[in-house]
Amino acid sequence: MRIAVTGATGFCGAHLARTAAALGLDVTCHGRRPGPVGHHRPWDATTTDPDFTGTDLVVHCAAAVADLPPGHPAEAHQHAVNVTGTERVLRAAAGRPVVHVSSASVYDPRATAPVLTEDHPTATGHLNAYGRTKAAAERLALAAGAVVLRPRAVYGPGDPHLLPQLLARVRHGLLALPGRDIPLSLTAVANLTDACLAALGLTGTPPWPPGAYNIADATPYRRDDALRHVLTVHRLPARIAHLPAPLARLAARTTRIPGLTPYTVDLLTRSVVLDLTRAHTQGWQPAHGLAGYRP
Repeated sequence: MRIAVTGATGFCGAHLARTAAALGLDVTCHGRRPGPVGHHRPWDATTTDPDFTGTDLVVHCAAAVADLPPGHPAEAHQHAVNVTGTERVLRAAAGRPVVHVSSASVYDPRATAPVLTEDHPTATGHLNAYGRTKAAAERLALAAGAVVLRPRAVYGPGDPHLLPQLLARVRHGLLALPGRDIPLSLTAVANLTDACLAALGLTGTPPWPPGAYNIADATPYRRDDALRHVLTVHRLPARIAHLPAPLARLAARTTRIPGLTPYTVDLLTRSVVLDLTRAHTQGWQPAHGLAGYRP
């Protein structure tokens, strides 16, 4: 089988490309730079359709993931990559099976629920352009009959975003977090990779029907326990302190502290637990978790 992976130089795409190659698949990496394995076909999501000639399956991982403040000039580029780029991929796929890697950031943070199913609202309420553009992109993918995966807070070896940014906030043996301890879902990159391959029918179970699927580790974590574990793995002796959530939200709106935005405060203060029933019914079970995390 020949599989095309967009965004194969990124965190998630690179893991997928390596795993697919290890399974014996013929991997083609589509992006501006060569991927870690397989063949390279140059592609810029903002200018042209990718060339999927000779490809059987497509996984669309390419995305612009920056947490941009409202009105940032790079928002147009983020839309061009995430929305227009997805439109280009779907057009070029021309009926091939497509797995579109979306994000739990598409869920409206104003609507609360103890556990979020795939029916949770996604049309409005996003805290940054990333959430808005990913929601718009997955609407295109769902309309085209793709499988859409919604991971939350993907972590793992080579993670350039989530955990490194948190660890960088350790100061003088202290990691200050906004709000109280909460339960939340996280997604090991290996679980996301396994879900991509399972959705295409490459792991011994049938391909998944088109639609949206939450993807996360088997059980939610306590936020503080998860971060203590990460601190230990990185050999960073630090204790966790709690800042009042309202104060953190005010600072995120009114100051320019690097890394402090309404989105990051929401990520750390709002309990988001994903319901995995829909993926479970397809025979998928997450096999990886934070206990096995290594940088």
